[in-house]
Amino acid sequence: MLKAIREWLQFDDADHDDRAFGPDDHRVAVAALLVHLVAIDGEITEDERRVLREVLTNHYDLTPDDTEALVKLAKQRDEEAVDLYGFTSVLKRVLDEDGRKQVVEMMWEMGFADGRISEFEDNTVWRVAELLGVTSRERIEIKKRVEARMDRNAD
Repeated sequence: MLKAIREWLQFDDADHDDRAFGPDDHRVAVAALLVHLVAIDGEITEDERRVLREVLTNHYDLTPDDTEALVKLAKQRDEEAVDLYGFTSVLKRVLDEDGRKQVVEMMWEMGFADGRISEFEDNTVWRVAELLGVTSRERIEIKKRVEARMDRNAD
């Protein structure tokens, strides 16, 4: 109860990230999904950490400080979450079809960050895409497009 009062009064410095992004900011939900995806295979590489920040910074035009605050908040929200539905329900409410497809694209970018898609990452993207209303066909097309782009950038 005291924590709730502190949050309401905004005295707790740890809650600065919440104030910066707002309680219903869809960027937090997207970042939490990406953080979850990065950690799903049990190994977080430096490339994945770098790509996570790049994807969020570029997609949302964030400053480095805002990106760090978003990642910190996303990690916290992911640790508190019991499932992915809490994140996808926010996104389904606020994003149009193209916005939801962009989330799936960002997830594939994260999945390919370490050079390969694990079965856990593939399954997670599939579940999130289903919850967002992105069809299997669209999900696979997005995956192929991201994979081709990653291959071109590697050359």
